[in-house]
Amino acid sequence: MKEMALTDHLTELRTRVIRVVLILFVAFGICYHFGEQIQNILLAPLREALGSDGKVVFIGLLDKILAQFQLSFWSAIIFSSPLWFTQIWLFIRPGLYDKEAKIIMPFLFFSFVLFWLGICFGYFIVFPYTFETILNFGVQGVEATMSLKDYIVLSSKVLVFLGLLFQLPNIMLILGFMGIVDSKKLSEIRPYVLTGFAFLSALMTPPDPITMMALWIPLVILYELGLLTVRFLADPFTKKKDSELQVNSED
Repeated sequence: MKEMALTDHLTELRTRVIRVVLILFVAFGICYHFGEQIQNILLAPLREALGSDGKVVFIGLLDKILAQFQLSFWSAIIFSSPLWFTQIWLFIRPGLYDKEAKIIMPFLFFSFVLFWLGICFGYFIVFPYTFETILNFGVQGVEATMSLKDYIVLSSKVLVFLGLLFQLPNIMLILGFMGIVDSKKLSEIRPYVLTGFAFLSALMTPPDPITMMALWIPLVILYELGLLTVRFLADPFTKKKDSELQVNSED
């Protein structure tokens, strides 16, 4: 691990932020160019749920333009994720010992996989069940008219949020390597975390227990996966590190 002054950290942070902005800017242009194709993909679950009983419309004069810009921005975050994940890693790497870097580096790829798993989970599971539940709720035989801009903005944000939410095991592992948490603490707060997940699932899904459980169960699995990685990877590492520091201090 190389010692860096505060000014060096700030300079490195500025460099990485500039590169992330440039990555997102280029990705935004590409996504805007293929906006129609991306929009049709994003609209597919809603159109399937609507069937012949509804339609997607734009109300305001600028709604289609604003929806396209919003979609391009959130799509840029999703599709350029390997690049800005790499920039985050390059910023964190100088602050780690070589042993820590070797252990954490594989989880960079794991983070990318989890990010896309969260997006796929939202698109293929949360969206269909949620749309079907909402459209079948209450009075039937009424034509549904959906705002294009509202749907594009909301669905894009939900997919990115789920992608970030699926980073939970990696966040727990990093905190474990930093010595902030350990498996014992995570086990102790498990009941409160699972209750919080239930509250979050209730907020993000319709008032339907099946849809709520479809989101709550994966969150619980992610937490348990994070707890296991902390127990078998971070705990032994921090214990060994503490014992080495104690031996060095005695010498």
